[in-house]
Amino acid sequence: MGRPRRPPAVDRHPEPPPARLRPRHRRGRDLRRPERIGSIALLPDESSRVVAAFETGLGLFDLSSGDVAWLHRVEADANGRRFNDGRVDRAGRFWAGTMVEDEAIRHRAEASVWRLDHAGDFAPHFGGVQIANGLAFSPDGKTAYFSDSPLQTIFAFDLDEDGTLSNRRVFAQVTDGYPDGATVDAEGCLWSARWAAGTVVRHAPDGRVLQTLRVPASQPTCVAFGGDDLRTLFVTSARDELSDDELVRQPHAGDVFAYDVTVPGLPEPRYTGAIRFASNV
Repeated sequence: MGRPRRPPAVDRHPEPPPARLRPRHRRGRDLRRPERIGSIALLPDESSRVVAAFETGLGLFDLSSGDVAWLHRVEADANGRRFNDGRVDRAGRFWAGTMVEDEAIRHRAEASVWRLDHAGDFAPHFGGVQIANGLAFSPDGKTAYFSDSPLQTIFAFDLDEDGTLSNRRVFAQVTDGYPDGATVDAEGCLWSARWAAGTVVRHAPDGRVLQTLRVPASQPTCVAFGGDDLRTLFVTSARDELSDDELVRQPHAGDVFAYDVTVPGLPEPRYTGAIRFASNV
């Protein structure tokens, strides 16, 4: 699904959200980059460089200068696919999924979920995907979550210590909107953004819906915890594909919203593997 393309405004709500918005506008800055970024992996002891999943592959990206050193450019051919959602697991491996951006061939489900392991090797872990989204991991690192958005389904896997996924199963079936980006809080509950539904849904570890937050934009794209105590839930949203009339009705589309939540999030793991420059870039 899309990502915001302009410096965001931040609107803060307590939990549950009140009827009236209290906007707190803060200016962002545009990052010079060679391609769209689907996701990033933070690095230990690094403040300015990240591993970024660009449209065509992974690169070591300097946030200050905009310089990129390509690591694995595995989708460089014009094949209708690009990298999308990704996240680092509790063991320090970076997982990134692709999506079939060309709607004419999306039904072929030719996208995959890839893993950057501790040795710096980058390989597809499973395929048959249309739009990879919602990669997240339980607090103990033993369960992985993944969404294939057009299927309106969130899946769970067992995740072994060596990074092997097994026992794929349906975690939640989505009936309103499409599951997009997700994250897990300290109680092991999954927060899932619902593209086209204007909501963020909190699921219990067994998949039950515990809470639904309504956001003032129909296309929330991802969620992340922040703040000193990790009790601020940030929700990004997109303006893509909205008509002029819809944008008039949704003046906050494309903004970032902040909610005060009771249960804190977890610190984002960092990629702890090798940085290896492959020969195919």
